[in-house]
Amino acid sequence: MAEISESEPLNPNPDSPDSGASSRRSTMPGTKRLMVTLSVLFPFLAGLPFLLKSTEIYRSPLPFSSIDSLSYRLLPEPPSPPCRLQVVFLRPGIGDSADRLARLISDEVDKRIEGSPTCGSCGRNYAVSVTVDSGNGGCSRSGIGEGDPCFWRCGVVDSLGLRNKDEAVDEMLDAALGKGGRCMGSGVGKVYTVLVGESDAQEGVRIVVGKHRHAWVEGNVGENDAALLIANIFIKYFVNGGREEFVAQRKGEFVPVGLDGSVVLSFSLLNADPNDWVYDWNFQKIDEVMLAPVVQALAPVANIHIESQVLYHTPKSSICNWDDKSGGNICGIGDLPFFVNSNEWHLDTSIAAAGRSKILQFVVYVPSRNECPLLLQLPNGQISKTNGFISPMWGGVIVWNPPECSADSQNKPLIRRTMSPEDLQKIFHVIVGQLRLLFGFKSDYIQDDDMDLINILASEKGFTEWELDVLYRHHACYNLISCTTTLESLSKLVQSLPRMIIMDDIGKQVKYSLEAASLAENNASLGIYDASAASSLQARSLAEDAFFHPSIMSISYSSLEHYFAIYMPFFAPVSLHLILAVVREIGRYRRERAKYLSFMAEHAKTS
Repeated sequence: MAEISESEPLNPNPDSPDSGASSRRSTMPGTKRLMVTLSVLFPFLAGLPFLLKSTEIYRSPLPFSSIDSLSYRLLPEPPSPPCRLQVVFLRPGIGDSADRLARLISDEVDKRIEGSPTCGSCGRNYAVSVTVDSGNGGCSRSGIGEGDPCFWRCGVVDSLGLRNKDEAVDEMLDAALGKGGRCMGSGVGKVYTVLVGESDAQEGVRIVVGKHRHAWVEGNVGENDAALLIANIFIKYFVNGGREEFVAQRKGEFVPVGLDGSVVLSFSLLNADPNDWVYDWNFQKIDEVMLAPVVQALAPVANIHIESQVLYHTPKSSICNWDDKSGGNICGIGDLPFFVNSNEWHLDTSIAAAGRSKILQFVVYVPSRNECPLLLQLPNGQISKTNGFISPMWGGVIVWNPPECSADSQNKPLIRRTMSPEDLQKIFHVIVGQLRLLFGFKSDYIQDDDMDLINILASEKGFTEWELDVLYRHHACYNLISCTTTLESLSKLVQSLPRMIIMDDIGKQVKYSLEAASLAENNASLGIYDASAASSLQARSLAEDAFFHPSIMSISYSSLEHYFAIYMPFFAPVSLHLILAVVREIGRYRRERAKYLSFMAEHAKTS
């Protein structure tokens, strides 16, 4: 070989005087051995990109910066949609009384807004305008409402018009305020109107809250007292929906809506013992006539599906005792947790409730002859007027005692009977009350402590317009917070697992969820509550779909260290020997080349 010159024989004794000749060589060292070694290493290195490509994980790009921006905007401070309070005094006014009254009412409202605003409330994002309508052509407005076509038109209603029947006054004011009092396109939210009229009677002050977005006060009340009453009506009813303070401050942890934004209302008629009597119902009439307005009103906050069934041989689990004073079997508050018989009541039979949808059960229980009449007792010892109860996040139960509870009905033939329309109407009202309780409102305002002063009109839709506004604002805020936390969790999960598969469907769902969340924010800032709730519901549903995508849930992802631990036993031994051989050959070549250069330098000096 070229590396071993014939003019330089090997010296077996390195200590001899001729050993210095091995440190020099007269010929250039060859590169054949080095090239052979490198020709083995280079194909090995060239194959690594193909290996990495064959084990590459597909990851659809996710907008991490947009998710962080959404989280930065919403989580520290929930959005507060705007609200507008319009106060109309149907009495003579002079000078700058409108501006002075507006400041007085604003001060009273500020006193009732304590601390940070709750999720879904208007907070301090409200405005107050006052109009003093003297009724004889005189009209004084505060500066914030002057020249705005969305507000009260002076002269359309006087104090005498407020003395008619409450339902007639409610519809008259709704027509005068433009069907709902909306201020479209101005970005100030819904307009809530409180009218204050004079009265010749001496029985005091009378307050009525209509089923639309207005209320009226009748009586001789001073300016300070009027400001106090108006602020109380605005905060308690138009902002909090008549709910208790601790309920209004909840952030949606008891919202009866599924993760996909769907709710299944399952109605079941249970015949405890069909050997005594068998009852059926015309549920189609309930669905088309009674439930349709309720479903339409709740559409922005939930996609509602309705189903019904009739079951037989469905006894309850608890045992109730006979009470001679009440003339029936009494179930106390301690018996209610054992009332639902999970072994005999086969309620969860819905196909529409598959996935992450929420099921709310509404059970109408027909007791057997031995336990009829069956009465439910309140904690204070009185008999329940509705004869029903609710279980949060589950639904409600209504006990319906048939007319055949009397002893002389034992000899009647056993036939299938249908519940009368009157009984269906009563049951429907109880169901609507239970649905209101499940959504955080009172079943009715009859037991309200303020009902001796305030009359609240009920709506045929089950929820008044101002209650729906509160529900829309509350659910919009809760859905946006839930969407943000879900997307933030998905972002952290994806970034913590570099080898996690991210399908295109997940990327599209995240993108559309962010777009829907931005649209919900924009609608909330403009005061379009129903559109904001609908967009936020879509944003939350898409975020949940992305987080629970089957491609994520079905595979266990390993870390990058685990990936190297799998392939190192195959490639480390071979690569180690190749690298060591190349290093050894490069070192040998450099030493031999140094000898040659040293020899050439000495030869140049001697010549």
